[in-house]
Amino acid sequence: MVATEEEPISVSAAFQAEEDDELASKERILLKYFLIEWSIVKSILDDVVSARRFSDLSAAYKIRSIMDKYQEQGQLVEPYLERIVSPLMLIVRTRTAELGVNSVEILELLKPICIVLYSLVTVCGYKSVLKFFPHQVSDLELAVALLEKCHDSGAAKALRQESTGEMETKCITLLWLSILVLIPFDISSVDTSIANDNYAGRDELPPLVMRILGLCKDYLSNAGPMRTMAGLLLSRLLTRPDMLKAFTSFTDWSHEVLSSIEDTVGDHFRLLGVVEALAAIFKAGSPPVLLNVVPILWNDTSALMKSPTAARSSLLRKYLVKLTQRIGLTCLPHRLPAWQYVSSSSILGESISSKVKQDSDRESHSVNIESCNVSEDTSCLEEEQMDVPEILEDIIELLLSGLRDTDTVVRWSAAKGIGRVTSRLTYCLSDEILSSVLELFSTGEGDGSWHGGCLALAELARRGLLLPVSLSKVVPVIVKALHYDIRRGPHSVGSHVRDAAAYVCWAFGRAYSHRDMKTVLEQLSPHLLTVACYDREVNCRRAAAAAFQENVGRQGNFPHGIDIVNTADYFALSSRANSYLHVAVRIAQYDGYLYQFVNELLQSKICHWDKVLRELSASALAALVKYEPDYFANTILERLVPCTLSTDLCMRHGATLAAGELILALNEHNYVLSEDKQKIAAGIVPAIEKARLYRGKGGEIMRYAVSRFIECIARAQIYLTAKVKRSLLDAINENLRHPNSHIQNAAVEALKHYIRAYYLSADGKEINDILSKYLEQLADSNVAARRGSALALGVLPFEFLVKGWKSVITKLCSSCEIEENPGDRDAEARVNAVKGLIFVCETLTEDEKLSGYFNGEDVVSLFLLIRNEVMNSLFKALDDYSTDNRGDVGSWVREAAMDGLEKCTYVLCKRDSIEQVKRSVSEIHKNDCSDSGAINAYFDSILANKIVGSIIKQAVEKMDKLRESAARILRRILHNETTFVPHIPEREVLQCMVPSEANIKLGVASCSFPSFVQLLKFSCYSKYLVSGLVISIGGLQDSLRKASLGALLDYLQSVETENHDDSRVFSLSEDILWVLQQYRKCDRIIIPTFKTIEILFSKKILLNMKDQTSIFCSGVLDSLVTELRGSKDFSKLYAGIAILGYIASILDPINVRAFANLLNFLAHRYPKIRKSAAEQVYLVLLQNGSLVADDKVDEAVEIITETCWEGDAEEAKNRKLQLRDMANVVTSNVVGKEGRDEPKKVMDQTPKTADENALYSSLVGSAGF
Repeated sequence: MVATEEEPISVSAAFQAEEDDELASKERILLKYFLIEWSIVKSILDDVVSARRFSDLSAAYKIRSIMDKYQEQGQLVEPYLERIVSPLMLIVRTRTAELGVNSVEILELLKPICIVLYSLVTVCGYKSVLKFFPHQVSDLELAVALLEKCHDSGAAKALRQESTGEMETKCITLLWLSILVLIPFDISSVDTSIANDNYAGRDELPPLVMRILGLCKDYLSNAGPMRTMAGLLLSRLLTRPDMLKAFTSFTDWSHEVLSSIEDTVGDHFRLLGVVEALAAIFKAGSPPVLLNVVPILWNDTSALMKSPTAARSSLLRKYLVKLTQRIGLTCLPHRLPAWQYVSSSSILGESISSKVKQDSDRESHSVNIESCNVSEDTSCLEEEQMDVPEILEDIIELLLSGLRDTDTVVRWSAAKGIGRVTSRLTYCLSDEILSSVLELFSTGEGDGSWHGGCLALAELARRGLLLPVSLSKVVPVIVKALHYDIRRGPHSVGSHVRDAAAYVCWAFGRAYSHRDMKTVLEQLSPHLLTVACYDREVNCRRAAAAAFQENVGRQGNFPHGIDIVNTADYFALSSRANSYLHVAVRIAQYDGYLYQFVNELLQSKICHWDKVLRELSASALAALVKYEPDYFANTILERLVPCTLSTDLCMRHGATLAAGELILALNEHNYVLSEDKQKIAAGIVPAIEKARLYRGKGGEIMRYAVSRFIECIARAQIYLTAKVKRSLLDAINENLRHPNSHIQNAAVEALKHYIRAYYLSADGKEINDILSKYLEQLADSNVAARRGSALALGVLPFEFLVKGWKSVITKLCSSCEIEENPGDRDAEARVNAVKGLIFVCETLTEDEKLSGYFNGEDVVSLFLLIRNEVMNSLFKALDDYSTDNRGDVGSWVREAAMDGLEKCTYVLCKRDSIEQVKRSVSEIHKNDCSDSGAINAYFDSILANKIVGSIIKQAVEKMDKLRESAARILRRILHNETTFVPHIPEREVLQCMVPSEANIKLGVASCSFPSFVQLLKFSCYSKYLVSGLVISIGGLQDSLRKASLGALLDYLQSVETENHDDSRVFSLSEDILWVLQQYRKCDRIIIPTFKTIEILFSKKILLNMKDQTSIFCSGVLDSLVTELRGSKDFSKLYAGIAILGYIASILDPINVRAFANLLNFLAHRYPKIRKSAAEQVYLVLLQNGSLVADDKVDEAVEIITETCWEGDAEEAKNRKLQLRDMANVVTSNVVGKEGRDEPKKVMDQTPKTADENALYSSLVGSAGF
């Protein structure tokens, strides 16, 4: 009842809020919804206004970080500008007036404020912010003095991530001056310094102006944003009516700068600043004044444009092009041409067609295309003659050359200049400019010219300067630009051209009325949608879709326009595969697009330089078959077949793939090819082989395409002659032997379908020949042949495998093992053997075929073979830790083996369930149950324990990928709904530990180890777990070691209520001893196990277990004697010495034995080992004084500390003997000594001239020390 009562209240409140929003003003809505951080900004501003300063610089940085989020959406901040800018500028103005510019703290007070103001300028633009600056006359001198103060202060030298605020203060002050110099009074009348200086009146510039000019000239040489602000200030100051002398002075100085070019960094930035300032001046100045300096500045500009300096700087060329167009605009009268096209309105459907009729009169008045049509001698296009300045031709020529520039910013500026200059010319002159622009699209021009031409056409269209009468010349050019793609080596250029061409189409939609665009849109829309669906670049696809959407929205009732726009939206086109295979297919159902799409795929995409795009294009072509199968079978297929033998690699690769996909798609849509076409399709691969296209460059690419083609024709059941069958099978077998894994996988997939399509009805001899060939290749010396044959056996059908299933399984089991000859070892071959073995087992145990080909004894033999041989082979594969220069390549085998264990588990469990049902039926019909127990279960608790334990071991080892894979497999086994896996020990605990939810991240170490380590309390899993856990704890990866060790320590330190506190430690010690015995002389396990023991000893674990401590330490010592004897592994020796030190430090009889072994290392042949052993002996003597007599402890410590153990080996040996005599150690009982006898005998056989230092040098060289 509470919910039902509250719901109407909330709904009514929502309606009330909506009604308030409708009645509220636009500014109120913006303030309410858009700047979501406004409350934070407002609270900071309130504090600043109340304190009249920023108390903390971090508050300014906070506001700036908020504003930076709106860099691309500045309009969302604009409603708040007045509330932010006005109070901050008021503080700047009042505090500067109060404290004075000479105050020490004035800049530190203003810097945080200017940081905030400058962030608003970068987000919203200076024009929006400048409107809220104060502009009282009295502020002019104050702002100039403040700028001089900022200019004189040195920049901060400290390297800081955050801005110090000096640059922002200068920019804001320059921006403030740019509005203050617009005061409607003579500046000399407000300059108070005139009274103190010898001012000569109108013959000289006011001192205040001189100060501003001096500062601006300095800032024009700056590389930062102050240069732009200084140019803006100069443009507003020098274009004042009373600043003619200052303007003349500045232009003379500019002429000197432009004519004297030097190749220094400072001069380059000054040159940029001067050209930018002149461009700003020509934008704001009065033409009568500017015309006096045009000849001089134009000569300088044209000369500078041809100089090497401009060739090196794209920014300078951009400013020069901008200055050039504004010089041209100054020379031309400001006029609105009568011939300019003016669209009546934007039309959104035929429902408002009446409005078109109402506006037709006005449209005819602006440009009466109906009456003038293409005749240029009619009244509407006949205009008065105008005087064209002589330099205008040079200006237009420079702008046209700018359209060919190598940089986009220059081309864009030149395009806008073309549009602006054309808007002041007559129709005849504008038509000449259009002809010149269209010349940029000639064949000999580069991609830059095409891009610049598209930008220029877009500008002309947007400004109404491209009349509909000229569209017939423009549209074919735009169509070519939409498909512009020029290959250059291994890549192509043209994406920027296609993007600009889409922009032109977008501009057409906004500029022209529906009547004028109807025919044009019918021509452009298929090409726009082709680019939107099939372009390689996502920005081009989205640009073309946006242009189409703009035209649909503004040009009225376009057929299926809304449906297409909804299909080809912004997000649907983000994925190339989705655009090709789904968006294009849905659009192709509408009239007028299918043939255009097919032609684009055939002419441009299946021969594209990008291999991935060719493969995708073949699939896209096949996806269109359903609309018109006859057309594809009779026309497209005939066009593709000759291309499969093309000399161009890209063309023949794409054509081969497309032909195969096309044949398969036709078959899927129940279209039967004629016998002639089937014969042609069957001859494609033999023709490729006859042309020897497998060889040379691109042979691998063609092998993949041929394998895919064979797969497609096999699935389509194309008729093949016996000769062609053998030829295609030989081609598949050849690809199976290829070392490239992609080619092998394609060949395996082709073989899978090919055998089932053409060889299932073959005689026994052919089947035996194929089977025996693959079995022989399992022992081939060529590793690629072994890889391919193993996978090939895995995909053979049941009818093939049943002929020799025992030999197949046996040989695949042998191939899973590591090869005896190191030269023949190949991890990929073993991986493929494991995969093939699993596929064979799954194929042979198919229920529907098993009873038809096997008798009862064979079925039992098959499943016993799987239970014994196959399972044992998979368990051996789980112990494959082989490595090469690529790293732990055995992990690939282990991952495949885990997957195989899971699948074989399901196979055995299914068979057990079937046998159980049969026995139950037999017991019902027969009361005699004597034979019911004759057949034992294939899957029992012992096998289940071993499988789960082996997977758990992988789940706690060092590789993240294997841990995640093991956890997923264990989850599927425990929670499989199709096949229940019985006999799993502690099933309930495991199910709680590994839940069925897939979102549990058991591959993450911090999540998996705390869960799996709890299995240490169960003896059935503890040994598996410890054997994997020691690898993670004793490994090299620090994060993994921390996670695994932390989980183990938490487990050991948790208190159990039922058992004794040390029971977990006892069981852990037993498991560690088992690991040391099980993996004897296996450094991969022994070394991390020693490191784990060392870490646990350092945590005081395993040393306080009462009677168990002696047993554990004795077992560890026995292992150390065996493992360290003759070892050259430094990490192993270091860990062993540390363990000996810990054992020797405990108060137990075992310490004497450990200490005796530790003393032996003092005479080791490696100096670093002697030093490490000495450090341990020193620590032992400090902690356990019972090993040496009390009166000899000091002497023993002195020997340890004062002997150079990295020095002479003979001296170290003598010192060791002294320490042994001091210790309570009997030489005959020292086990470690026995470990040195055999090496000593071996060394005695070596020449006595052998130098120990030489041996050590060789060791250092090999070990990297």
